[in-house]
Amino acid sequence: MSVQNNIDSRIEVSGSLFTISNFISFSRIFIVIPVVYRHYTNGYSVDAIVGILIGYGIISDYLDGFVARKTNTISEVGKMIDPISDKIAAGLLFIYTVVIGWVPLWFLWLFIARDILILIGSSFIKLRYGKVAMSTISGKISVNVISLYWISIFFFRSASLAHTILLWASVAIMLFSFIMYLLRYKNIMNGARFN
Repeated sequence: MSVQNNIDSRIEVSGSLFTISNFISFSRIFIVIPVVYRHYTNGYSVDAIVGILIGYGIISDYLDGFVARKTNTISEVGKMIDPISDKIAAGLLFIYTVVIGWVPLWFLWLFIARDILILIGSSFIKLRYGKVAMSTISGKISVNVISLYWISIFFFRSASLAHTILLWASVAIMLFSFIMYLLRYKNIMNGARFN
């Protein structure tokens, strides 16, 4: 296992794939299957098991980074797995809610387009500069606001005002975080080091 010292934040970054934190990140993707299956077979109703699984998915988004720092297993792979797991899990859940008619299709297209552009930018930075552009704070906030929107749709069907507010808040923070990613790419291209 290779370890490098990041001069910007003095955090050791490993190249390991098989870490507890990476497993936690991966697990977010796999909870989607039982959530969708149970919700659909229960007549679009939420039960305790679905609630627990969704709760775990939210908590795990913070838990993986905490575990990585505490166990000193922050890895280049993990820095990519974390946001990718977020996007895949959220994307699958939003696809489901679009299919059953609870979320507008245009929102899903905006969500996907933004993430594809971020993925292309991050891949370019990795290939050209050998750096991994970690999730920005605004990116994390974006995930949380979008999650709140999805939760309001999924758990509180009658809260139409909350749905509308969180829908447009999600759009705004998605666009803002996209700009923040562009600025991070620009800084890396100008010589900044972000691990």
